[in-house]
Amino acid sequence: MGKDDLSTLQNILRAGKKEFLEKGFRAASLRNIVKEAGVTTGAFYGYFDSKEALFRALVDEAARTCIGGFQNVQDAFAALPPEEQAKQLGEASGVFLDWMVDYIYEHFDAFKLLLCCSSGTEYEHFVHEMVEIEEEGTRRFQETMKSAGVAIKELDGQLEHILISGMFSGFFEIVIHDMPKEKSQRYIRELREFYTAGWMKIMGF
Repeated sequence: MGKDDLSTLQNILRAGKKEFLEKGFRAASLRNIVKEAGVTTGAFYGYFDSKEALFRALVDEAARTCIGGFQNVQDAFAALPPEEQAKQLGEASGVFLDWMVDYIYEHFDAFKLLLCCSSGTEYEHFVHEMVEIEEEGTRRFQETMKSAGVAIKELDGQLEHILISGMFSGFFEIVIHDMPKEKSQRYIRELREFYTAGWMKIMGF
């Protein structure tokens, strides 16, 4: 890609991000985007085949990194021996959430788009995907403990979903409310402590 092509692409990405952040994906105007970028509609289609493709270019890497990383953490935890899982309850997810705070603030606009502007796109259920991964991990943990003969209280599925949804909703408030990073780090540490203690209590540890 030549220097001019790269400059045009960057202008389109900048204009798209601005329009999506201001109006959300559904209300965003392709006409406004090309005008802001200083290109023709035909030139836009030389880079992206749709408004959806432009939105994808702005958020996909952040979404895949987050979801893929969290899945890897859950899989690594599930591979631990039962006694290690019991000892490390909450630690693996906690380390990941700490890492996520750093990653979010390195890609803040992408997460703002994912969480606040993605209605009508393939990313509108981003938080729900995170919740589903945690739900599956929680189920695997309970099964592992039972198989190992560890006394553990069986959780009601709906309660489990409510608690996990609340945890992720709380976590992503740092983006929705544009919190400073230092405040977010403190907030997430306290959120982790609250949820870890709560999980241990209701599971009977």
